[in-house]
Amino acid sequence: MTMIYFVGTYKPIMCGIADYTSFITGNSPAGSWGVLSFDIEKSGAQLISSDVENWDRVWYGIPGWYEFSAPVIEEGLKQLGARKEDPVLWFQHEFGIWPNSIQFVDILRNLKIPRVVTFHTLHFQSTETRSGLRREQHDFLQILLPVVDAITVFSWGVYDAVTSAFPEYSRKVHVIKHGIHSYPAINRLSRSEAKDRFNDFLLYESDLDREMKEKIHREGIFSNPGNVVLGGTGFLCPSKQSELLFQVSDRLQKVAPGKNIIAVRVGNPRDETQRIYADKLRATHNSRGKYFFETWLPEGVLPLAQYAFDINFFWPRDCTQSGVLSHALGAGAVVAGRDLEGVGETLKEAGGLAETDLRKLINGMKELLLNPELAARIEEKALCYAGRFSWEIQARRHFELAEELLSQVPVASTA
Repeated sequence: MTMIYFVGTYKPIMCGIADYTSFITGNSPAGSWGVLSFDIEKSGAQLISSDVENWDRVWYGIPGWYEFSAPVIEEGLKQLGARKEDPVLWFQHEFGIWPNSIQFVDILRNLKIPRVVTFHTLHFQSTETRSGLRREQHDFLQILLPVVDAITVFSWGVYDAVTSAFPEYSRKVHVIKHGIHSYPAINRLSRSEAKDRFNDFLLYESDLDREMKEKIHREGIFSNPGNVVLGGTGFLCPSKQSELLFQVSDRLQKVAPGKNIIAVRVGNPRDETQRIYADKLRATHNSRGKYFFETWLPEGVLPLAQYAFDINFFWPRDCTQSGVLSHALGAGAVVAGRDLEGVGETLKEAGGLAETDLRKLINGMKELLLNPELAARIEEKALCYAGRFSWEIQARRHFELAEELLSQVPVASTA
């Protein structure tokens, strides 16, 4: 049996890559995978909870972001009982988790089994290089591609950037789209039913304070059928520019005066920078029509919130792909966002509303409000996209590539 050993963060570590890996493994055949992750106590990473999932398939032995090496990886494989004849090592990469690029390449060079790297944060619209890659990314790939067996990327834009910069390694570059969730119980609801259920969560299950819950009830944010809710979810990273949500709601109200536009941002900070940003959002919310709910949305509630919003607004300053978008598309939510890097590519392929100009996006949202059939078509296309790129299908593609690598002779390259 082909075995994939994923290397990177993993739950209960709070990280988008940890979530991504858990969704891939959760849709992989039983007994076909293992994970080599960072020491929960020594890495200093923030945790979702103290619970360890799949403890018998996960080795939490990599000491920290700067303390990784081939012998450490080999020890992890040994602890998980990997056999020499069947494993493929699959690294999840972004520069925050693996900050020492030379050290990372040394790992790949010194491991003598097939090695794959999934890149979560490569760009293709940068002006720093002719290809669209950022200079740091170009220089890193230049030393990495000779010693790795394959890399995977999430978008065709990144694929074109990498293969144009390094045509001699194009056979090593593969597109495996970011997986999309499936929420049939949610997308069978009407939007009013979703609003009712999300309203109940906020009032009776969330950790919002009593004053905020009374405001939600009193002002009928989700219970008033005349409200059009423009919303945003996810961690409170300043790069997401969530403050624009409140400005866009004002501008949308002006161009659609017959609608009662409500702006709602839901999320919670996970570090000091995000806490400062949360304070900034709080300073502009809670006047009538503008609300910031600082609360954690459990995994099953996040897509419910996204579907409850009439339009999800997403205008990041810098974003190559988005886990939040994966949940929204799986719920059949209506998303209006920025045509930027992999986020823009995904939105366009999934039939969402994507623009490079914010004014054009607002006009597009106005058309959605005036023509409900347009929003219905966006929902339908989102669900079709979710079916094409479900986590189950994307996990299968991982194993197809792994089997292809194992069939090659020699199975690994060295430099």
